[in-house]
Amino acid sequence: MPQLQTGRYRLRYAAGADDLRAARRLRFRCFRADGPGVEGEDADALDDLCRHTLIEHRESGRLVGCFRTLALASGAQIARSYSAQHYDLSRLRGFAGPMIELGRFCVDPAQSHPDILRLAWAGLARQVDATGAGLLFGCSSFAGLDAAAYARAFALLRDRHAAPARWRPGIKSPEIRRFAPLPAGADAGGVRAEMPPLLRSYLAMGGWVGDHAVLDRDLGTMHVFTGVEVRRIPAARARALRRLAG
Repeated sequence: MPQLQTGRYRLRYAAGADDLRAARRLRFRCFRADGPGVEGEDADALDDLCRHTLIEHRESGRLVGCFRTLALASGAQIARSYSAQHYDLSRLRGFAGPMIELGRFCVDPAQSHPDILRLAWAGLARQVDATGAGLLFGCSSFAGLDAAAYARAFALLRDRHAAPARWRPGIKSPEIRRFAPLPAGADAGGVRAEMPPLLRSYLAMGGWVGDHAVLDRDLGTMHVFTGVEVRRIPAARARALRRLAG
């Protein structure tokens, strides 16, 4: 894939072992480090099956974001995904077209420019067009393991962004938190601000979620199964992404 770039950032695929190590180090800082200056690598067996995408600062070459994608020919391969370790995805076995799982998405905590996320979605748009994927899915992570801190956000997801019954993931993990209803009079706009930026992007494109959060003690996060059917992405957003993707 030719590089994508916008403003101060560029996006490219990992080209070898050094690139993969850099991505794993950034993932460690974002998901596993328990203090400043703690270094290491976040790695698992799925890394060898995935395509890894890097987002870098154009002038310095510094890695500011990364993610990995797993392309599946259809829902019949859903058991290969990372998400299937935590959710019963048997309903998605009936999804007929290609799918892409987005995983380990992270941005350097010192970086917050919106172009990083926009560039990531442009790169995903290229992969969707190249594979003909009809569904993007993955686990959206909430920091920490305190479900009460996100009670309003989880309630909004339950009431306004529930997955269609035919695709809804079932319970598999031993530690979950079901979503309660949204209290009357809650400020939906304020509640959305409590959600991770990646999840907000999914929802803005017509995405949907499962009905519970999984407590992931390995990563120290809670995650929510998230999907977006490509054909349901609003036309204006799809055009904007494809313009950026070139």
